[in-house]
Amino acid sequence: MSITEDILSQLPGDVMEGLRRSDRILASLREDRAPIPTVVKQNNQLLDTVDWDVIVCGGTLGILIGCALAVQGAKVGLIERGILRGREQEWNISRKELEIFLELNLLTNEELEQAIATEYNPARVSFQGGTEVWVEDVLNIGVDPVYLLATLKTRFLAAGGELWENTPLSEAVVHPNGVMVNNQFKTRLLIDAMGHLSPIAQQARQGEKPDALCLVVGSCAQGFPENRSGDLLLSFTSLHNQCQYFWEAFPARDGRTTYLFTYMDAHPQRLGLEALFEEYLRLLPQYQGVELSQLKFQRALFGFFPTYRQSPLKTPWNRILPVGDSSGSQSPLSFGGFGAMVRHLKRLTFGIQEALQTEQLSAKALALLQPYQPSLAVTWLFQKAMSVGVHQNIPPDQINQLLSVVFQEMQQLGSTVLKPFLQDVVQFPALTQTLLKTGLANPGLVAKIIPQVGLINLLDWVVHYGNLGVYTALFWLSPMLETLIKHLPSQQQYYWHRLVDGWKFGSGSDYADG
Repeated sequence: MSITEDILSQLPGDVMEGLRRSDRILASLREDRAPIPTVVKQNNQLLDTVDWDVIVCGGTLGILIGCALAVQGAKVGLIERGILRGREQEWNISRKELEIFLELNLLTNEELEQAIATEYNPARVSFQGGTEVWVEDVLNIGVDPVYLLATLKTRFLAAGGELWENTPLSEAVVHPNGVMVNNQFKTRLLIDAMGHLSPIAQQARQGEKPDALCLVVGSCAQGFPENRSGDLLLSFTSLHNQCQYFWEAFPARDGRTTYLFTYMDAHPQRLGLEALFEEYLRLLPQYQGVELSQLKFQRALFGFFPTYRQSPLKTPWNRILPVGDSSGSQSPLSFGGFGAMVRHLKRLTFGIQEALQTEQLSAKALALLQPYQPSLAVTWLFQKAMSVGVHQNIPPDQINQLLSVVFQEMQQLGSTVLKPFLQDVVQFPALTQTLLKTGLANPGLVAKIIPQVGLINLLDWVVHYGNLGVYTALFWLSPMLETLIKHLPSQQQYYWHRLVDGWKFGSGSDYADG
């Protein structure tokens, strides 16, 4: 019996089978044999009636956008394949980001405070052979998903929303005036919030292989030495299995959560989740200074996150909008999920509301709600620099050396440069300062990265970097357009508002608003 089998057998439920099931899905993606669903169909006949403004598929994070739209007055239904309930494991986020729940009237102050299960400071960034960088108030809040989703569910129902649990999506037929969902519900707009493995997203991508993957394993356990600080990004080993291992750690309400994650391409020879879990348990004692026998494991955590260069996803159908992980609108550096949904919640809520009001529900019009964002596109090169090809040969400490130098330079430039980056927000001035400072101080190290990431990828990145600067300038100029936009017909206003939103988020300028 392996260490992984031994540890996971102590937990309730068949966790080991869940891990192996995830590995089988991962293998099918890597080997280009994942089945392509056909849940979306089209019909040219008009529906006799349309009962809903919006139906959301996927409740775990779909309840956020569903509740926000219901509170704004839309008639919203939500289907969830199981029971809508948050998981036990906390979601980490920064306190400032949570203010959107108050702004959109989704939670009261008291409810928001009760949703916060843990809070800690400071957090560390560290790489083997480099100095430690410490930051405050970044991903230092642990939100209780069980309480949060139960509270949002109550708010959603009170606002007139309707919830259908144990109702998986089986079919969505797009008609000229609405979508028939499961041959039962008729809606003007269908929102796909079913995540990375959404059948709608899989059908839209038509078997496209992920360009990159992030594999994550971890656990929450008791028995660690007392430690009220966290780790945001830490590495203490050189390359193993053609992977650079990164670690995160957070205090949790019922123990300490530790994660091991790594970036890679989708080559079939790459290690799977079970093998990575074995590595996690092998290295955890060294990482946390504790023997496995001293730990009482509460739960195991694992998953993989596919990312695609062609993102956010543009679906070919009218009246269907992917949001969150279904849309691929998260950075290839992040795990997506809760943080990415919260960041875009206000933008999506008011954008969808305006689309409904102006009947801008064509595939072209809805695509403007998930625009190209150079602030995300530039992070593809960073992901490349933090991974290595399956047959590529680079010095085993090269990634650690590069990251150590970059974060030291960012620390010297100050928190206005460092903190947005750690929250997955890339801004043109901060990136330019970091590139200049790093390149001038360490030209030899930077030169080594070019063959690692590839010249074509570097040239592609230069285009997105230039666009990041253009979007920054366009958003800076956008207030001048406001007086002009107000006098346009409402349909044209919708398009202009989406452009301004695209400039704002595409330049990382939303961070200034918290």
